[in-house]
Amino acid sequence: MTLHIAILVCAAVPLFAAAVTAELTVVPSVDLKSYVGKWYEIARLPNRFQKACTSDVSATYSLRPDGKITVSNQCVTSKGEIKSATGIARLAGKSQPNTKLKVTFFWPFSGNYWIIDLDPEYRWAVVGEPKRKYLWVLSRTPQLPEAVYDELIVRAKEKGFDVSRLVKTPQSGRH
Repeated sequence: MTLHIAILVCAAVPLFAAAVTAELTVVPSVDLKSYVGKWYEIARLPNRFQKACTSDVSATYSLRPDGKITVSNQCVTSKGEIKSATGIARLAGKSQPNTKLKVTFFWPFSGNYWIIDLDPEYRWAVVGEPKRKYLWVLSRTPQLPEAVYDELIVRAKEKGFDVSRLVKTPQSGRH
């Protein structure tokens, strides 16, 4: 009888822990002029809107006169075709840090784009969202040193992301 109770308690602990996930923290602020430009996707959690992307995924951000950011995503499909999508990013809220953005590719729908880790020299960034369903590791170069990548993955895991599902993105550097 005691063994059954112990099994039930042990089985319930992960469920309880998952339900009490801490609020996702972001970096305090970002210099948007330094953040804009081209970023290469190093890895991502699989998602439906990038399903066709098999390599050379990148995002280019540019500041707009209205203070918003144009987001231009590009990738190569398994057929070798270049797929692209353009959206608009805006601050998530007036009382929110500028590291919490909302991105819209198809109005009126928008998604959270939270900068959760950022190199002080803007060489790499980690972007996620509060439900931890999406995660991207980005770099200014097509490759990221393995030691840096490993450290970023450890920190993402500490923030509650299921990093075992991360998929590394092949980058040829052609696009």
